[in-house]
Amino acid sequence: MADAQNAQRPIVITTGEPAGIGPELIIQLLQTPRTVPLVVAGDVGLLLQRAAAIGLELTAIDGGVAGPGATARIEQVTLRTTSVPGRLDPANVEYVIETLQRATDGCLAGNYVAMVTGPVQKSVIREAGHDFIGHTEFLAERSGVETPVMMLVNDSLRVALVTIHLPIVEVPMALTADLLERVLRVIDHDLKVRFGIVRPVIGVCGLNPHAGESGHLGDEEITIIQPVLAKLQAAGLMLKGPLPADTAFTQPRIAEFDVIVAMYHDQGLPVIKQSGFGQATNITLGLPFIRTSVDHGTALELAGTGRAKADSLVMALEVAEALARGA
Repeated sequence: MADAQNAQRPIVITTGEPAGIGPELIIQLLQTPRTVPLVVAGDVGLLLQRAAAIGLELTAIDGGVAGPGATARIEQVTLRTTSVPGRLDPANVEYVIETLQRATDGCLAGNYVAMVTGPVQKSVIREAGHDFIGHTEFLAERSGVETPVMMLVNDSLRVALVTIHLPIVEVPMALTADLLERVLRVIDHDLKVRFGIVRPVIGVCGLNPHAGESGHLGDEEITIIQPVLAKLQAAGLMLKGPLPADTAFTQPRIAEFDVIVAMYHDQGLPVIKQSGFGQATNITLGLPFIRTSVDHGTALELAGTGRAKADSLVMALEVAEALARGA
């Protein structure tokens, strides 16, 4: 459970890719009242310029910004060059990286109770020379964590991943018994500690169609997945599987589990996004702090138009706040 001081420590939000919709989602967030103290890791000038562009109220105050509903302190990270909505500029990649570094370090130091990340553009970060796979991997490396786990949640479903941002051809090679065991232990631990679920029931998908069909459509279920499940079941974990992925996500099967674990990114995430895109929250398990994020990308085509919707960012903030409270 969270300690009483969590109510006083702020949640830090990163602006994400400055040319994307992240900055204006934060501006929308400040249009209505918020119960938790907020800090934005980003450039105050970027927020003020984008607010003017989309016609929303935002003013500079001492050390931060204020909207009609809420204020946020600014952890100032200065843009390397002027950002134009919808137009990626590699010169600002160092800005994006620095916002993540500052937010992560603040969480590790105990200055922030949680982190909410705005969407970044992985392609431009990599083209600028950074070996950046995604937020999950970056935050784990910065925190010294071996096994981060991506989990998306909405009102009716939790989906966690064993492998994350990999080309599909590399998934079978990456799926080892050691990795699967570590991932399942992290999921079980964090569902107990972060979510207060006393005995999590975890559904585990197979890798192959029909969960391998007794080895006729692949043998990873027999050689890797089943032995790991048996070992962890003997240790007391509530695991069911390997499940055929094409039926694991059907009703009423979903109701049997506290989380369903997919073997790779597009085995699980299309299901939760189809059930309500923009209504899910990305949570990184295994970190020494709470991190949530939106379930969408930078939406460059919407940046600066005022048409982007902040629903997922609002949900990510509310989930982070609830986890910080131990709710």
